[in-house]
Amino acid sequence: MNIKARSDKIRKILRATFPNVKTQLKYRNPFELLVATMLSAQCTDKQVNSVTKELFKNLKTPYDFANASNKTIEELIRPTGFFRNKAKNIKNSSRMLIEKHEGNVPESLDELVKLPGIGRKTANVVLGSAFGIPGIAVDTHVARISKRLGLTENIDPVKIEFDLMKIIPKKDWSDFSLQIIYFGRAVCKARKPDCDVCPLNDLCNYKK
Repeated sequence: MNIKARSDKIRKILRATFPNVKTQLKYRNPFELLVATMLSAQCTDKQVNSVTKELFKNLKTPYDFANASNKTIEELIRPTGFFRNKAKNIKNSSRMLIEKHEGNVPESLDELVKLPGIGRKTANVVLGSAFGIPGIAVDTHVARISKRLGLTENIDPVKIEFDLMKIIPKKDWSDFSLQIIYFGRAVCKARKPDCDVCPLNDLCNYKK
């Protein structure tokens, strides 16, 4: 079976298993999603949602974050880990949004990745969930499972993204990323995948 046919079968099973997918991060607008996604690095979505519930009561807009002290932001986001670096990036990104985009989150990957602390993964999450613009967000789940399923031989997230873009229809990019993430959390876990109940077992290269 060639890789395209393999990926088509995988997508069909994932769609049936996880028909309604969306980011687990809670947000009310593109800027809140941008901040939440930055906070989600090395942190669970559940923890991020707990933090942003209070964070967005105190700081709501790029102008609020740009004018807040680093210390204020740090204290509000401390439980997400790496809070000093995250606070600096959020503050500097907010400044750039004001200076370059009139305080609005750009609907372009090229412009998003120019913001401090924003890589392709974060940009694609924001584009897909906030703007409905297809993108493959390669997080640890997508990287690990794509390799296990034989959809890529690469370990570099950007190379994995481009490998998947070649075999997944563009309209499905965002949903595919989310379906893999759901699948990774529920079944194909990093240390102990639940292969006995895996709907993709016959299409998987893991430990074969």
